[in-house]
Amino acid sequence: MGANGNGSITKLASNQLWAIHATAMGEALVMAVKSGVDLSRAWDALKIGASNSWCMHHDAPSVFSGHYDPSFSLDLCQKDLRLIMEACDDAGTAAPVTRLVYDKFEEARKKYGGDKGELHVVKLEEDAAGISLRLDGDWTPHWEK
Repeated sequence: MGANGNGSITKLASNQLWAIHATAMGEALVMAVKSGVDLSRAWDALKIGASNSWCMHHDAPSVFSGHYDPSFSLDLCQKDLRLIMEACDDAGTAAPVTRLVYDKFEEARKKYGGDKGELHVVKLEEDAAGISLRLDGDWTPHWEK
């Protein structure tokens, strides 16, 4: 990646995008379902085109199954997001979306516990809207594949 430390910054940038995508995915799926769109059809449409992301393919099934990916905790997400915000501060960037996402993960951590799975940031949206994003299917956890 170039100079010493650039690899670490690139990894933080990757984690930054994941956290933003996971939060946005939850908001989008909740909005679609709450508006009357069938969850399965929404997912089929949102995992292609401009809204496609690794998160939609890899992480949405963890939400659909209801386990919210316990392989990475909200505490670890917050550690990463703190490091990301420090890197943004060091670089002199405002990162307003990242700071909003940090707040959402902190809210999820406080509500569900820091040991809970990273995608509880999506459960936060489900609970606020009074809906569930459970979807019937064979949602084999990614760590069992």
